Amino acid sequence: MTFRARGLYAIVDLDAFRARGVDPARPGGVESICEALISGGAAVLQLRAKHEGGRDTLSLLRRMAPVARAGGVPLFANDRADLAVLAGVEGVHVGQDDLAIDDVRRVSRALLVGVSTHDPKQLAAAIAAAPDYLAYGPVFGTTSKERPDATVGVAGLSRAVSLAAGRPLVGIGGIGRANVAAVRAAGASLVAVISDLCAVSGDAPDLPEIERRAGQLVEALA
Repeated sequence: MTFRARGLYAIVDLDAFRARGVDPARPGGVESICEALISGGAAVLQLRAKHEGGRDTLSLLRRMAPVARAGGVPLFANDRADLAVLAGVEGVHVGQDDLAIDDVRRVSRALLVGVSTHDPKQLAAAIAAAPDYLAYGPVFGTTSKERPDATVGVAGLSRAVSLAAGRPLVGIGGIGRANVAAVRAAGASLVAVISDLCAVSGDAPDLPEIERRAGQLVEALA
């Protein structure tokens, strides 16, 4: 499988929604969020469930998978290659402290693999391991990580795009509607967005607003 996606890489982050008083793990939650994101034009989806157990994360992936498949959008698990295989999703996204790319390939040759990098040295090591896509950042300050790495800025992202030499590269970290155009201008193939897609209304996801925001991001990336 070849990774060809371009545009909005939408991350469904349980912690980000829960911080706003909404639990996407409730029946119908992650499914409806996925539908709204796909309707808004998201090119890729990822489940980020940093504090969920393996069994619950697998269940969430299995709930999201048919929605993503029906929308023709690849779904990635965060960190867990084993759960990606069990859920039958297209890929896994790993960080610097997760399984190495070569080890992910040992788990499954069929999985698409993306990897987060935060400086030129990490980027060069990742390029040598030949993932399906590279992610670089944080471009801007972010609240989605407990111990965020130093920001690389738009200039740093632009240099990373040059080093990637045509390989798919995702801009990550603090990206939303207010700054997405600058990230796109730096040459990133996709932009990963978390917080700006976490619209809520009372104790439920605000699905029309999520779709609207996704559409605005996609329009800015066009």
